[in-house]
Amino acid sequence: QGQLVESGGGLVQPGGSLRLSCGGTPENCGTNWYRQAAGKQREWVSSISARGTESYTDSVRGRFTISKDKAQGTVYLQMNSLEPEDTAMYSCSAYGGSWCAGYWGQGTQVTVSS
Repeated sequence: QGQLVESGGGLVQPGGSLRLSCGGTPENCGTNWYRQAAGKQREWVSSISARGTESYTDSVRGRFTISKDKAQGTVYLQMNSLEPEDTAMYSCSAYGGSWCAGYWGQGTQVTVSS
């Protein structure tokens, strides 16, 4: 297993923006972003494959953008037009080949509140 490192969370007002970072994804792996709100199950938010194909859950499509800097090994989640319903602990994981398995981060808290 390996460790990914998330950063960029914080407190933001509704309508605001944050950019989350996920560092440490192994080469030739994709990266998932998940979130878990208090008292709820973990929810998949977005993914970017090793080749750069992006996917989003319906509730964030058009508001969130996933991207990656291959040279830095960092994946970003740009979150715009944030809503209180986006409040959650956001974490990232790697996926793909067997060498990608077991890479998870500790999470970064996003709170959207006025």
